[in-house]
This record gives sequence, C-alpha cells and structure tokens, in this order.
Amino acid sequence: MTDKKPRRAPDPVGDVVPGDPPVPITVWPVPAPQVGETMSNAMGVRLVHNLSHPSDLIIDLAVGPQLARAIIGTQRRAHLTLAGSGQRGPEPATLIVSGWPPAEAAAPEEFFTRCRASLLPGGCVAVLLPHDDVALPVDVVVAAKRSGLMYLQHVVAADRPPRRGLRAHLDLHTDVLILTRGTTQLGDGHG
Repeated sequence: MTDKKPRRAPDPVGDVVPGDPPVPITVWPVPAPQVGETMSNAMGVRLVHNLSHPSDLIIDLAVGPQLARAIIGTQRRAHLTLAGSGQRGPEPATLIVSGWPPAEAAAPEEFFTRCRASLLPGGCVAVLLPHDDVALPVDVVVAAKRSGLMYLQHVVAADRPPRRGLRAHLDLHTDVLILTRGTTQLGDGHG
C-alpha cells in the first residue's frame, strides 16, 4: 500500500557536524601511527586511494615513509615541498598530506595559503591531527577557511572497526581534516 501523503525525510542527526555545508564524519579502521610519525601504512594507503587517481601528483609533508610507500605502490607521483610565498611549485597537486603542526615553521594561515596555491581546483589537503585536543580541529579549519580552503570531510581513525549491532568504545587516535580548493569562484576572491 502506498502512502498518498508524502512526508519529508527526517533531519540528519549524529554523523554530521556544523559546516558550510554540514561536514560528514567517517570512521576508518586503521592502526595508530608509530611514535613520532604522522600515520600508519594503512592510513597512507587509504588517503592515496580515496583522494587521488593514478599518475596524480601528491605533495607529501608527512613525517615517516608511510605515505611515500602508498604513493609508489599506487603509481602516483610525489613532491616533498610546497611552493614558497609568491613562487610556483613544479605543477599543481591533487592531494597534499601533512601532519599538524606542519613541519614547516609557517603560521597556519600562511601554510594553508601555500597549500591552496599548490593545489589543482578540486584538489584536497589532508591534515592529520592526534585525537587528543577537541579544540584543535576547529582552529585548523578556521585558519584553512581564512586561506580560501573549504572543509570537506572529517575522518576519525580508530584501532578497532565498529561492529554492527554492538556498542563499543572505539580507540580513536587520529583526526583527518579533508579540506578542498573549490572549483568555482567564491565571493571572497578565492576559488
């Protein structure tokens, strides 16, 4: 039997955080990084596979060899530095991956301005943060927005994958903020 009175879908709850538009949160079941490194091997593979295509250029600003291994294993190309202020890098990248704070001693807004200048339109910056300071992701997103990047997705990495039907506390270890350079011109002159 069909309902003759259509009803609106319920408003989303849970896996959405405020943003412009709301930003989805995703859980990736990957191991925690080793002490002093930005990510695990599995995290490097997930980032490369989910945010780039074969032969794309990826700028690797992460600490440790994990992202480089994933780049080589998936036939992507890598560059290890951002273009300096007012300079152009070798070519725009599809993906930039960095820990936080960035290894470069730049102020956050300057860092994101350089990231934006080194990205293709539609390209992404993945910023990996330890999951221990709830205010830090907000500070990072605010600095990125001031530099003309948009908040696209929030990934939390956990050692144990969630299991359907079971309530378990996940061992969260990393927040990954996915920021993007828009493909259209924004009102503030960034695009």
